Amino acid sequence: MCQRGGPRVISVDDRCPCGTGETYGGCCGRRHAGEPAPTAEALMRSRYSAFAVGDAAYLLRTWDAATRPTDLDLDPDVEWRRLVVLGTEGGGPLDDAGTVEFEAHHRHEGRRGHQHERSRFRRVGGRWVYVGPV
Repeated sequence: MCQRGGPRVISVDDRCPCGTGETYGGCCGRRHAGEPAPTAEALMRSRYSAFAVGDAAYLLRTWDAATRPTDLDLDPDVEWRRLVVLGTEGGGPLDDAGTVEFEAHHRHEGRRGHQHERSRFRRVGGRWVYVGPV
């Protein structure tokens, strides 16, 4: 796995990058430490936070084996600024599949940008995994 720059340091007491208003330690930090996400949206939020803190290993661990790349190169110059969840379909605690539509806003080399995606998730062995864009 390649990753330039290494993980970004974030305190458990800092606000979580995913935008819930909770602390990182009480929100996505728990997921990054191994606690399973209860919903597809929670997994998507934790994956966004993994991009924000540069945790490529978590992104690979939570990617469906059928669509997972062999390595992941995160650009340390991309600063993930804000996540907006636009909607969800399925993906609840009793579902086996779901989609989450979101916009992830970032800055790169002084320019603003965003990624808009409808992502597919499924439950494998009791854990949610990211499948890919719809």
